[in-house]
Amino acid sequence: MPSNRHYLKSFPALTTLLLFCTSPAVASIDQAVESFMTPITASISAVVFYKLSLFGYQVPWIVLWLAVAATFFTFYMGFINIRGFGLALRLVRGDYHDVSAPGEISHFKAVATAVSGTVGVGNIGGVAVAIVVGGPGAAFWLIVAGFLSMSTKLVECTLGVKYRKHNPDGSVSGGPMYYLEAYLSRRGFPLLGKGLGKFYALALVVGCLGIGNMFQSNQAYVQFVTITGGEASFFAERGWLFGLGIATLVGVVILGGIRSIAAVAGKIVPLMAVLYVISALVIIGLSAEHIPAAITLIVSSAFSVESATGGMVGAIIVGFQRALFSNEAGLGSAPIAHSAVQTDNPASEGLVSLLEPFIDTVVICTLSSLVIVVTAYPAGLMDQGLEGIALTSAAFEHHFSWAPYPLAIAALLFAFSTAIAWSYYGLKAWTYLFSEHPVSENVFKVVFCAFLAIGCMIQLQAVLDFADAMVFLISVPNILGLYFFAPEIKRDINDFIARVRAGEVHNYRTEDVAYVAGTTD
Repeated sequence: MPSNRHYLKSFPALTTLLLFCTSPAVASIDQAVESFMTPITASISAVVFYKLSLFGYQVPWIVLWLAVAATFFTFYMGFINIRGFGLALRLVRGDYHDVSAPGEISHFKAVATAVSGTVGVGNIGGVAVAIVVGGPGAAFWLIVAGFLSMSTKLVECTLGVKYRKHNPDGSVSGGPMYYLEAYLSRRGFPLLGKGLGKFYALALVVGCLGIGNMFQSNQAYVQFVTITGGEASFFAERGWLFGLGIATLVGVVILGGIRSIAAVAGKIVPLMAVLYVISALVIIGLSAEHIPAAITLIVSSAFSVESATGGMVGAIIVGFQRALFSNEAGLGSAPIAHSAVQTDNPASEGLVSLLEPFIDTVVICTLSSLVIVVTAYPAGLMDQGLEGIALTSAAFEHHFSWAPYPLAIAALLFAFSTAIAWSYYGLKAWTYLFSEHPVSENVFKVVFCAFLAIGCMIQLQAVLDFADAMVFLISVPNILGLYFFAPEIKRDINDFIARVRAGEVHNYRTEDVAYVAGTTD
């Protein structure tokens, strides 16, 4: 395809630019970029994370915004995160997957792509940050936030499929920009709807360069340098080279669009999840004698009135903030991937999306928390000034000197998978703003890959500030849309569940097997 050739031709130019950045004349490019980014990200964070006074504590209003929405949808939808869980498993298994339905990918690949976008190095390093800042009790509230977030995810992903746009070439485009526009257009405000959609899309384009790009490559680079010699590592002063490698790999995958991204995600997500879960369980098992005390510490700290880390309210704030940052419920990113699913029943994909926060937060983040609490606390690692992924790595290394290596592999897979998913999110927002013309798409892909490399040259604090601010900012218009559509989605979900129970939705697994068995007797 012409678009592919044009995209590939852009890589030599990108390589030349990055090599120039490492020349003696600009040897301090990373410090220059850091100096440029820091005041910008600090200003944005001051607005997005403006703190309100609540029970004597300073709480970022954006965290309240997301937490209240997650709680509201859980109750309003009748605890769908519990009663719909079994059906979600059957759906992702393919029981109701109609290959002739409109769309591009299966239920499994859709959820794998979305999970690849949420399960990133934040699940390893971000959880450690939450425990350092909010204490062990943050782990408890992180799980609670993950449970509640399942309902928010269901509402937004149902909308993503219901209001998606079918393109002439058979591809689809969906996400908050489309359902926000549809809501207001149907009520006689097309210009306002388009404006709100563009606001969301613009924020997502900027945000995708942080959470799904620079943050991921930065943390993967830090871990890679650590296991290859630290300051003595060949890559210690060559972040551009590591970034170029990630950018090239991501570029090759995103070249093929959602089908290519979903195919890779469908293989990487199970692999990285199994690798990390098994590794974490082994480390926890080796500290089994500390598990009862660790659980007691987590629960008691979660409800402690006073502590050095802010007590119960402090733990709730930090736990919710980290969980919502991790599973992205309410941000509207996941509906973009889910909108590509093959289905005539939008509610079916909403139910499938329940599994994302469960996998990302309730399972993986919980394991990361336990690794730290059962290992780092008894071993005194909390007093060594470690933060982020370095603390998690030290907890793994406490039992096995080689443990950071599988952790580094998991971190690299997490970073890679998150980047390819977020490239698709950003691309769909970009095409909404401009056009779905191949040239327009390729411009975005080159910019995205360039920012991956730049992320390896920026210090952790600037990346965190930039990523957090942009990611939480886009939740504002999205959550508003979810409230507007809540009654409609509640009817859709309940109707679909009722039709499944009545046998009106074709089960391709059990019914086809029964049919074949009947004709062969």
